[in-house]
Amino acid sequence: MEDKKINRAFNEMYIAAKKRLDNKSPIDIANKAGIVFCEETSTLKVKSLDRTVELIYPSYEYKQKLDDWYVLILLHYLDMADGTPVFNQAVNFGELKDGLIRGVKFEKTMELELNRFLVNKEPEQVINVCKSLGAEIIKSKFDLCAVFPLFPNYPITLNVWFADDEFEAVGKMLVDKSADNYLTIEDAVLVGEFMLRCISKRYNELYGTL
Repeated sequence: MEDKKINRAFNEMYIAAKKRLDNKSPIDIANKAGIVFCEETSTLKVKSLDRTVELIYPSYEYKQKLDDWYVLILLHYLDMADGTPVFNQAVNFGELKDGLIRGVKFEKTMELELNRFLVNKEPEQVINVCKSLGAEIIKSKFDLCAVFPLFPNYPITLNVWFADDEFEAVGKMLVDKSADNYLTIEDAVLVGEFMLRCISKRYNELYGTL
């Protein structure tokens, strides 16, 4: 019964998301979202993590196998995008608009999940997982600072302190200060959950089951 409720809720949001995009110019969408519109094939091309996602305009149908919630987030991104430049300033989820409750709650859950994932992981393995998902490794005060290009104007930052003789490994995920111009706090939380799944799944693909 719970699965049916979730599927029904998803379907309602998916239909509503596509309806909000009705009659929007694909060129305008592309310009504001930082993506490419190919007029010859009537296709919106979105660079996302380690691949390019293609959506057929105006149906927004897709041929690749994609996570359902990822598709919903992507449609919301295309709808909300206003072209605001990325600030390259990472902030907590709780600092986003309306993030005081939902964002802060997710941060606690996310940090627990990341810390659990990092147990007994070699730094090289974690770095390779990040790179395989298209992340750029940035020099910083952290042992690892990886910036994932989830969408062209929506980077996700992962900061990690790896374990040593005294402390366990800890990690934290952040969004750019411009995030409110592209997704709501509800979608930002879905993004964080999606990224956690992606990282765990890619580790399994490269190194075996957790």
